[in-house]
Amino acid sequence: MSLPLFPSGSDPGPSFVELLRRTRNAGAQVPAGGLADIVSTAGPPGGLATTSLPGVAHGTTIVALRYDNGVVVAGDRRATEGNMIAHRSIEKVFPADRYSAVAISGAAGAAVEMVRLFQTQLEHYEKVEGTTLSLEGKANQLGQMVGANLQMAMQGLVVIPLFAGYDLRLQKGRIFTYDVTGGRFEETDFHATGSGGRDAKNTVKLSFRERLGRDEAVDLAVTALYEAADEDTATGGPDPLRGIYPVVATVDAEGYRRLEDPEVAEHFRHILQRRSERDEGGASS
Repeated sequence: MSLPLFPSGSDPGPSFVELLRRTRNAGAQVPAGGLADIVSTAGPPGGLATTSLPGVAHGTTIVALRYDNGVVVAGDRRATEGNMIAHRSIEKVFPADRYSAVAISGAAGAAVEMVRLFQTQLEHYEKVEGTTLSLEGKANQLGQMVGANLQMAMQGLVVIPLFAGYDLRLQKGRIFTYDVTGGRFEETDFHATGSGGRDAKNTVKLSFRERLGRDEAVDLAVTALYEAADEDTATGGPDPLRGIYPVVATVDAEGYRRLEDPEVAEHFRHILQRRSERDEGGASS
């Protein structure tokens, strides 16, 4: 299929969403309501958000923190429906492009479609403009998509992402958070959200320091998820029997990299060993 041509003055530019709206092809149509209609018709609402809608699974914890050369982004794998586990191995951390990552909390159908559209938007912009967006530009694009979902959020299908990446210009990792209206806020060092977000954030806050090494940051992110799972029933901890571990990714000057499960499992083994030694030391005293 050939690309559509637009008369002078009506070119949609590098916006993929606007391109879809203009062309309205059968296989890639944006309804008149814009992105809110995309995410509302993305499929059955299985998900991760805390919502009172019946049949919508929810429960997620995602965390991001800076280290000396980049950022770590991590998310647990559990989704729940009320007091039931709806899914044990859902994915909540994705590459946005080579130098950024997005983690999702919210109604999963809407959240995953938003991530896919965001990935396509960044790729489309690069092809049209011949250059990549700045990290702040990417964060702004995601904020617009979150804001476009406000109508569905008011009905309970909330999507709140966590965006992090490596800023090639400033040569450091940066973290951005959002509110339900699409408001974008930059976090200095770390952030966590979701049903276990408070416990995860408190864990990071107690141990975070400047110039953390990569392995130290990964260990802290994994510890935060472990402590959140210990307090929050909607947050899934490690499941060695099924081989299910949180998704952990790093983004630095070398780009996005997802850690393999054996490496994540090794970090959890160290956590359990430290906790066991601490408990034994307390019992002996």
